[in-house]
Amino acid sequence: MKLSESWLREWVNPNLNTAELVEQITMAGLEVDATEAVAGAFSGVVVGEILSVEQHPNADKLRVCQVAGGAEVAQVVCGAPNARAGIKVPFATVGAKLPGNFKIKKAKLRGVESCGMLCAQTELEAGDDASGLWELPGDAPTGAVLQDFLGLNDTIIELDLTPNRGDCLSIKGVARDVGVLNRLPVVEPDIAPVSPGIDDTLPVTLEAGARCSRYVGRVIRNVDLSRSSPTWMQERLRRSGVRSIDPVVDVTNYVLLELGQPMHAFDLNTLEQGIVVRMARAGEPLKLLDGQDVKLSDDTLVIADAGKAVAMAGIMGGAETAVGAGTKDIFLESAFFDPIAIAGRARAYGLHTDSSHRFERGVDFRLQEQAVERATQLLLDIVGGAPGPVTVTELAEEVPTERRVTLRRERIHDGLGFAMDDADVVDILSRLGLTQLDGDAQGWTFGIPSYRFDIALEEDLLEELARIYGYNRLPTTSFSGQMRIQPQPETLRGLAALRQQLIARGYREAITYSFVDPALLKLLDPQAEPVTLQNPISAEMAVMRTTLWAGLVQAVLHNIHRQQSRVRLFEAGLRFVPGSRGLAQEPVLAGVIYGQRHAENWGQEADPSDFYDLKGDLESLLTLTGDEVAFSFVSAAHPALHPGQSAAILNNGTEVGYIGTIHPQIQQSLGLSQPIFLFEIAQSALREARLPKFRELSKFPEVRRDIAVIVDQSQPVETLRKVASKKAGDYLRELKVFDLYVGKGIDPHRKSVALGLTFQHPSRTLTEDEINASMDAVVRSLEVEFNATLR
Repeated sequence: MKLSESWLREWVNPNLNTAELVEQITMAGLEVDATEAVAGAFSGVVVGEILSVEQHPNADKLRVCQVAGGAEVAQVVCGAPNARAGIKVPFATVGAKLPGNFKIKKAKLRGVESCGMLCAQTELEAGDDASGLWELPGDAPTGAVLQDFLGLNDTIIELDLTPNRGDCLSIKGVARDVGVLNRLPVVEPDIAPVSPGIDDTLPVTLEAGARCSRYVGRVIRNVDLSRSSPTWMQERLRRSGVRSIDPVVDVTNYVLLELGQPMHAFDLNTLEQGIVVRMARAGEPLKLLDGQDVKLSDDTLVIADAGKAVAMAGIMGGAETAVGAGTKDIFLESAFFDPIAIAGRARAYGLHTDSSHRFERGVDFRLQEQAVERATQLLLDIVGGAPGPVTVTELAEEVPTERRVTLRRERIHDGLGFAMDDADVVDILSRLGLTQLDGDAQGWTFGIPSYRFDIALEEDLLEELARIYGYNRLPTTSFSGQMRIQPQPETLRGLAALRQQLIARGYREAITYSFVDPALLKLLDPQAEPVTLQNPISAEMAVMRTTLWAGLVQAVLHNIHRQQSRVRLFEAGLRFVPGSRGLAQEPVLAGVIYGQRHAENWGQEADPSDFYDLKGDLESLLTLTGDEVAFSFVSAAHPALHPGQSAAILNNGTEVGYIGTIHPQIQQSLGLSQPIFLFEIAQSALREARLPKFRELSKFPEVRRDIAVIVDQSQPVETLRKVASKKAGDYLRELKVFDLYVGKGIDPHRKSVALGLTFQHPSRTLTEDEINASMDAVVRSLEVEFNATLR
């Protein structure tokens, strides 16, 4: 927000120079982003009056002007298209210095003497209008020093306010804080109620409940819009970054900047019957003041008449009911809109206005009548007219209630580091507009003013005390405490080790958003009901992820679209799963591979990746736990995975994740030429490791026995391994599946599985009988459990 220092000092004028004032405001939490002079550095420029204009004898585009601006009339050659007799303009006399250290001298232009220069705004660095001479008001005193007449010895202060300080989006709000900081009274303009001259009113109906609980309006007839806004008002608007348009719009903008209350003026004769504040109908059309045609959504609050929407409430008015050159009667509105009803609506239509900026942060719900009276007062002075009575339409039960906050003495000491005097506490908060309702030995209870939406907790009062007392004055103390080194359990495997293992296997770590595309998440986890964001960044980031696959698949697509044909990514993060106990935030580790098994290389064939490549990478992670035998892969269905290429990951029988190939239908919908392979596993299953134990190496020979058994094709080999390992005895050191055969010589419904068993005794050589006994036990168990036969 930009404001004029001279305007601020009319309200409160501390004995500080500009630099000191800027520092004080910044230290109080209202950060000053920049300061700039209202105009460039110049001297010798006065108010000049053009007495006559003649065509230059030797140039078609030049005119010879006789200008009064000092003791004598001066002749000035000028090329501005609007140079004409009777207007008053800035006149740089001979000897004047303009911005850029440009000195005005007598000169001859095409043979005609010119004694001075008539100036545009840009030539004085006092505005952006370079189309012609800067036309001054007709009552400007000829010969007056321009800086003094326009008050150009001024500074524009630009504030970068945090969203919680909507009360300071006005001269009144900033002046209130400056007054508190300097213990000075704030001098507000005299805003006396304007007596009605007519009885005309416009009926108002509120149908949106708490979204609009107060609506103040006034009819003003017979305004004269041929008049211009006074220069002082145009200058204050310009210095605040607002362009002057016409007197009615200028007045509503002026009140917004001065008091912080957005207002709007309708052409009364374009309204049908009355005003209705309601929610828009889905698809309802509205042409805005900026010329944009929009189709309204049903969550948008609108101002309507009997037949149509005429304005987007709190954001922008409509073009059909706008005040124009032919307007004679106007209807002023000043309303309170709930911040939640306005927040995000402007952005949804690609808009951002001064009104929406304020309503989204909260506007004083007791300010509307004062704003209407102030606007009426200014309008009558500028364009005249006959005002009707002020009408206040209110849903009393929906108007925000006055809030109370209790402040305890002990919290002041704990929060600020020292015990502030009671008198200072009450003085600071009282000057901020809070009302002391009661007090005792424990603390105080304060009533919060209607313009401070940001004060709701005890901590908010501590913040107010700190910033007004002065952050730089708060005592500094060094923290002290006993630092105890906490033991780190050796059984806890850090995420760093898991990350390093995957990186060593050719993966790259990805960090994706927790907000994902609802459509993509529906494909990957259709059974989940994700948390929907109330104010999403975009439609593609509207829900919280219930699986990390959503972000990783999006990252794969992003890489594929940029000619990356081989992708290997992993991510460690949270998934957000709603449940009966609320929202569960589960830390998981997920990985994805796509494309060729190996990077392009002359020495290796270009084989595509498959399910077992990913499974091998995951198993390498499981070995880090030192208890990989506790994990198993069991065929299981998952809606995002291929029905025949998916498995649940079990840890001691408990499901901890899934691995598989993406479902062909999803692959097709994503436009992928090759499948994606994914896994996701709970981090808790990988971070608990088993401590290694030393076992003396045997000096005695190993003995290996191989068998091949025929079992049903549907029989998982992992189950065979587990049963064989259990029955082989204590001296089994290793069991490998080294062959799998299906084909000629075997029943088409069965398969041959070859197992290699290695035995070793720690202190002696095993006998043939012991090994045979173990092998017989293995064969018998496989025959009984799985109807297996030796091949």
